[in-house]
Amino acid sequence: MSIEIRNIRKNFGSFSALNDVSLDVPSGELVALLGPSGCGKTTLLRIIAGLETPDSGSIHFHGNDATARQVREREVGFVFQHYALFRHMTVFENVAFGLRVRPKKTRPTDTEIKRRVHELLNLVQLDWLADRYPPQLSGGQRQRIALARALAVEPKVLLLDEPFGALDAKVRKELRRWLRRLHDELHITSIFVTHDQEEALEVADRIVVINKGNIEQIGSPQAVYDHPVSPFVYQFLGNVNQFNGHIHEGEAKIDGIDIKLNDHHATQNSAALAYVRPHDIEVHKERNGEQSFEAHVSYIHAIGPLVRLELQRLSSGLESLEAEPIQAELTQERFRELNIQQGERVFVTPRNVKVFLS
Repeated sequence: MSIEIRNIRKNFGSFSALNDVSLDVPSGELVALLGPSGCGKTTLLRIIAGLETPDSGSIHFHGNDATARQVREREVGFVFQHYALFRHMTVFENVAFGLRVRPKKTRPTDTEIKRRVHELLNLVQLDWLADRYPPQLSGGQRQRIALARALAVEPKVLLLDEPFGALDAKVRKELRRWLRRLHDELHITSIFVTHDQEEALEVADRIVVINKGNIEQIGSPQAVYDHPVSPFVYQFLGNVNQFNGHIHEGEAKIDGIDIKLNDHHATQNSAALAYVRPHDIEVHKERNGEQSFEAHVSYIHAIGPLVRLELQRLSSGLESLEAEPIQAELTQERFRELNIQQGERVFVTPRNVKVFLS
């Protein structure tokens, strides 16, 4: 089922949670609403579910206006961060709950409920826990049961609010890979809220980046990561280095380096911000004939296959002491090849520089 969100506004007192938000979610797509706490992503999810009412705007399911529909009429499955399982019910009864409370005319038979519940427990690979109670399960198991319960009512739309936020990092990684495989199997139109950029990049078909109640950018994970449209998106999606500079007639001067731009040809001597990912910072022991600047290696930290360097600029004189350190990421192989030691002087060349007017 496709979802069309049109011009949604929502205020809580003087606080504007959503400002004229519009979004299309095609049928069968898995979309991530990504942004910092308080940006409006959970409010939008709750409006889609019918748990909140917008001040203005509309929600359409497959072309039909659902704005005034009650939650039960929307055929939506909802998974919360904190499981929301009934502690006094077995796993089986938790999953069966949504089927048992249906109106009598649409309620399945006990035989059909039993078949459906065991089918779902097998789907989430937990049928062997059918007789256990939620307190006897791990966090990851409880969240999979919560998902099975949401799927039991055969929703047309699945909404997940920070579904893995309460879990430790290892379980979170396992569950998000599992969710992606499950979605590929079921193809239910799904929207999940997260503030974890890695989670969004790994799981979603499309990412909607939200900031202060506005949509900043919509696109595939690769497109949003490689081509952010604003400084906010650049900084929110992964680690980034920021440099100050100026743009004049299509050329940026950043830390003494001249960079030809594909745009800003009419810009006259305007202040600019430049962003570079740590893996796009090239490090050399000697000046290699290209535009680069000098830096001092202040910290070296090996993390698995990568080595992270903190570099302090030397080319800006005394100002460099107050500048934010530059973060660079090297492969272990490249690090060993360079044989860099803490305290050494190196030469830095930024690649794939993205420049915005400030």
